[in-house]
Amino acid sequence: MTASPLRTALAGAALLLCSQAALADITLYSQNFENPVNFVDDGGSVNIFRTVNDLYGNQPPGFLFAQDFTVETLRVGTPGVWTSLSNPSGAFLDPQGVAGQYVVSMLSSAQNDLLGLSFNVGAFKFFNLQLDISSIDLNNWGGPFFDGTAPTFRLSLYDNPSGAVGLGTGALLSSADITGTLAANQWTFDWSRRVVGLSTDGNTNGNVTLRIDLLNGGYAAMDNFLIAASDVQGQVPAIPEPGTWALLGVGLAGVAWAGRRRRA
Repeated sequence: MTASPLRTALAGAALLLCSQAALADITLYSQNFENPVNFVDDGGSVNIFRTVNDLYGNQPPGFLFAQDFTVETLRVGTPGVWTSLSNPSGAFLDPQGVAGQYVVSMLSSAQNDLLGLSFNVGAFKFFNLQLDISSIDLNNWGGPFFDGTAPTFRLSLYDNPSGAVGLGTGALLSSADITGTLAANQWTFDWSRRVVGLSTDGNTNGNVTLRIDLLNGGYAAMDNFLIAASDVQGQVPAIPEPGTWALLGVGLAGVAWAGRRRRA
């Protein structure tokens, strides 16, 4: 049976729309930090001596973090961390149910913890990041660190011509500060979801590095990263869970394809 001209035209239009949608944004990375490799409780339900790479490197295969100083991983819900009359269990509490079992966290003042993630965005105009942030504190390892202010993170995007893993040593392309809210106390998370679109204008060859720095709050946590390359500022696609392990390879392949299409 021969397809009618109308049906053929509709099919072609649908294919074109799908192609355009595929090029609108490409997911580069998704991480909910729920699968650390050999998490070690160094005391107080905190992993401090193993790096973020030790726990989350190669998720997906080949992906690596850069960090300066410790950048801890916290385990949520373990008793005995913050025991008090108002918190008999002594656990980190997550009444919103956002954190799952693990989150990553960093200092703003006692030392300048930094976390770096490197990607190739192809010819896309924006590097978009969605994440959850919250105030929290430690009751050991020199803490408490709370300074009385809401947590503010600075997200900075750097040109990275070599494509090497790092914290950003090239030209600064763009940056943005995001601020969360103050939780009711130092052991309870109060999550705020933030979405930032950083301009990639001026990058050399598509390679960029994101640097994450906690500016104030004393101590704070991050979770549920979703990173996309897009031509629309702040646009991140909805993705099914878990999806984390395969996304980077698929995303980079898509970015390379998109770049070729645009240069053709």
